[in-house]
Amino acid sequence: MSLTEQKAEARRAAFAARKAAHAEGPGHAPEILAEVLAGCGSAPLAGYMPIRTEIDPLPVMARHTGPVGVPVIQGPGRPLVFHRWTPGCAMVAGEFGALIPEVADPIVPRILIVPMLAFDQRGYRLGYGGGFYDRTLEMLRASGPVIAIGYAYAAQELPEVPIEPTDQPLDLIVTEAGILAPAP
Repeated sequence: MSLTEQKAEARRAAFAARKAAHAEGPGHAPEILAEVLAGCGSAPLAGYMPIRTEIDPLPVMARHTGPVGVPVIQGPGRPLVFHRWTPGCAMVAGEFGALIPEVADPIVPRILIVPMLAFDQRGYRLGYGGGFYDRTLEMLRASGPVIAIGYAYAAQELPEVPIEPTDQPLDLIVTEAGILAPAP
């Protein structure tokens, strides 16, 4: 089976696992994520606007003391940019149905809450296949320290996510079951 086929099969299984976990709710995941972020002070944070059955980071993002942004897709093959978000700000539809701020006020995050379909103990994630977060993390890490925090349901864990050389690992993964700190 090719890597493309392996990823497609893993995505099918991950969508089903995430959908079932989403029906159960986030449990203590928001509180755990808030504790992790409390240790980051007011560093610029990027979260995301949840789509489909992604776990919702908005309540935690709303409590962050520093600037908060959400991703904006610039086009295929390009890294994400992040526009400032505040609770209640005017939003418009962006790519793939995710909402983006109506006013484009860019920020450069040093901490990212990263959505995903699946993850493994090594800290690798499986996304939707566009490579947006991998390109973005590579770019941001080249310009200074960045903390990438995967946010998911525990049921989204796989024994091993199929990876390729361009895949960027996460620094932490937060689920309702706790915090996973992958070994370097």
